[in-house]
Amino acid sequence: MYKLNLPQYEYNVKKADGKVWIFDVIRKKYIVLTPEEWVRQHFVHYLIQHLHYPKSLIKVEGGLSYNQLKKRSDIVVFDREGQPWMVVECKSPEIKITAASSHQASVYNASLKAKYITVSNGLVHFCSLVDWQQGKTELLTTIPSYGS
Repeated sequence: MYKLNLPQYEYNVKKADGKVWIFDVIRKKYIVLTPEEWVRQHFVHYLIQHLHYPKSLIKVEGGLSYNQLKKRSDIVVFDREGQPWMVVECKSPEIKITAASSHQASVYNASLKAKYITVSNGLVHFCSLVDWQQGKTELLTTIPSYGS
């Protein structure tokens, strides 16, 4: 797999049915290992191990509705009151992060109303703070620790 701009972690993989699978600590099961899943798993571990996000407040591949369409968010982190706090959109390292990538995360966040939106392809990461009252978004230089 790809060398990412995220800390390494001890992952568990297995081969079955002619595919490689990686263990997801949030969903507590093995998931087919794709380039996007590689980024998603590394990003989840980065949030938990380095930024102190509680594992119990992270949801991976959660469903949501937007304009009567069913969508799936890559990662949603909740605050202690159970409200969405951060939406993370993961892309394959082969995909350049563009305005369209950020727009996809913003579309998901339109229904979730999280404070932060993050987009990552494992190589570059963009995190924005959303001020819902002012209708403004500010690009941050770092991804905040949990509770910031």
